[in-house]
Amino acid sequence: MTEQSSWMTMSQANPDHSAWYIQRFRSMAASGKDLAGEARLVDAMAARGSRILDAGCGPGRVGAFLAAAGHEVVGVDVDPVLIAAAEQDHPGPRWLVGDLAELDLPARGVAERFDVIVCAGNVMTFLAPSTRAEVLRRFRAHLRDGGRAAIGFGAGRGYGYDEFLADAGAAGLVPDLLLSTWDLRPFTQDSDFLVALLRPA
Repeated sequence: MTEQSSWMTMSQANPDHSAWYIQRFRSMAASGKDLAGEARLVDAMAARGSRILDAGCGPGRVGAFLAAAGHEVVGVDVDPVLIAAAEQDHPGPRWLVGDLAELDLPARGVAERFDVIVCAGNVMTFLAPSTRAEVLRRFRAHLRDGGRAAIGFGAGRGYGYDEFLADAGAAGLVPDLLLSTWDLRPFTQDSDFLVALLRPA
């Protein structure tokens, strides 16, 4: 049994947390906020009709945009409340409840590996620290040779960028490009956010 993520710890401590999170993004979408920045970058990376894994998909905003753009999307999240919202708000992609540290999609009938994996929304920092390296290994196992992963998270959340890149390297993933934002601004040592575009070593 893997260590529980901080997201699930928060959700258990506050049973309304997941519902609040869902409503927050529904309200932003209704008010016209741009919620597709991450998805636009991923869409630009992907050939038309790519297979994309939305890892830590939450209520589905990134995966939904990518499915609407013509990609085959599978979304996975540990929180069943978020997955239920994704199914309700964004029918089309395949939404699955699952722990990323135990990710084994072939065992669930999803045999083909992915062209792109996206992990947005600070998901890496919500993972239990003891599972981060394993999650990256699972990403590599689900990524086809020649595929790429786009992983983004902020500084000051208990997972240093150097540590993350070392874990990624140990998992068989190396940087293609490091950015400081999803809208393609370059990464520097002073950046307070990292978007890492990784490829198999």
